[in-house]
Amino acid sequence: MKLTLNGETLSLDLDPQMPLLWAIRDELNLTGTKFGCGMGLCGACTIHMNGAAIRSCITPLNAAEGQHLTTIEGISDGDELHPVQASWIKHSVPQCGYCQPGQIMSATALLASNPTPSDDDIETAMAGNICRCGTYSRIKRAIKDVADSTDSFQQANASLAYNAKN
Repeated sequence: MKLTLNGETLSLDLDPQMPLLWAIRDELNLTGTKFGCGMGLCGACTIHMNGAAIRSCITPLNAAEGQHLTTIEGISDGDELHPVQASWIKHSVPQCGYCQPGQIMSATALLASNPTPSDDDIETAMAGNICRCGTYSRIKRAIKDVADSTDSFQQANASLAYNAKN
């Protein structure tokens, strides 16, 4: 079975019903994606499939065939952190850190589809991710910070484009 993971096309000869999480962690040795509940309820195993946040613990490997998958290891650009990762550090989001890869993956999917989310949008998108340490307010601040920066960046680029034409 073929899939694209973090930009690399892979051929896997594994049980098609194996949870995607186990293929990622145990077979491909990408351990950033975490096992939490095994029922898709906590969000620790969140990855992207074609840009959408999914729970890899309940997604069978055959559902990923021909799809584009991204794990926490695939969102940065070399040594340059993704803006969400940088914001997580800036706002001291992690406490124990276990749930944070899933939290970051849900946040990046949200911001990719909605670069300027409202508080309600953030709460809805992040509702399926549980943080036992209770860092929800820091998570929300970090997402808002990226959204505000993204908005400013988009406005600056629009202004530059307008000025270049006139």
